Amino acid sequence: MTSCVIPCLDLRQIAESGQCFRMTPLAAGTLTGHGDCGYRIISRGRVLRIWQRGLELSFDCGEEDMGFWLTYFDVDTDYQAVIDSVAPEDSYLAAAAAAGRGIRILRQDPWEMIITFVISQQKTIPKIRELVEALSAAYGKALEGDPGCGDMETVHAFPTPRELSRATLEELQALKLGYRAKYIHRLCQDAVSGALDLKGLAQMGYEEAMEYLTGFYGIGKKVANCVCLFGLHHISAFPVDTWIEKILMSQYYDQRKYRRTPKGRLLDCIVTDCFGQYQGCAGVMQQYIFYYERLRSSKLS
Repeated sequence: MTSCVIPCLDLRQIAESGQCFRMTPLAAGTLTGHGDCGYRIISRGRVLRIWQRGLELSFDCGEEDMGFWLTYFDVDTDYQAVIDSVAPEDSYLAAAAAAGRGIRILRQDPWEMIITFVISQQKTIPKIRELVEALSAAYGKALEGDPGCGDMETVHAFPTPRELSRATLEELQALKLGYRAKYIHRLCQDAVSGALDLKGLAQMGYEEAMEYLTGFYGIGKKVANCVCLFGLHHISAFPVDTWIEKILMSQYYDQRKYRRTPKGRLLDCIVTDCFGQYQGCAGVMQQYIFYYERLRSSKLS
């Protein structure tokens, strides 16, 4: 067990921020003596159990994996500086950053993010979690639980492209993926054949990655932006879903300013005008307002 303090890191806020779907709350009995909240996290075939009490975090993992998990939580980025950069005249964003100051952009696996955010289309966060776990249990590598932590169940890594490519379209449909099954099936074939070059994708800049990703069946602009932000760590990415659209229109829309803006370009223009000044951290601002609006609407889960 390794304990440390990492500024601007709140496990509950990260778990509820909509960027990660494999943070599972630990049973109440595992918290005693460790912290006020705890989670099991699965990423790239590794399992972490982590607890938080106040600012102190306790990591339960092998010493050889500590570097991986510190990178996963993006510990080298100064998130207080991001919060301090919020324009003082933007009271809404200032309140959102204050409310979600424990959110960090996790460094997750791009392939997992591609499939996860294809699944996310028209799905609630609990349902996304359920489907991601179903895919992992059916096709991912088994990872043993830890009886010492009261975790007896066998958990699974997210399936690699080759592992998931073994699923037929009918099998994916049986998992209740709906129309997303055909997207996932095609993406698996593309990844295995090399048409979807995941290693090459990891080397691309933001604009190049966006153009590349949106060229694949089932990946639109919103999904591509999510992959860029949460999988490739392009922090200038600013995904716009229904929650963000609602915020942009209620908090940042100026009827006089945008009266001649074509409807198809309106949201892009608002994002550029209001968040373009946050180059290098606009995606963090997106997470702050997404979390804040769900918090205010009592929709956190």
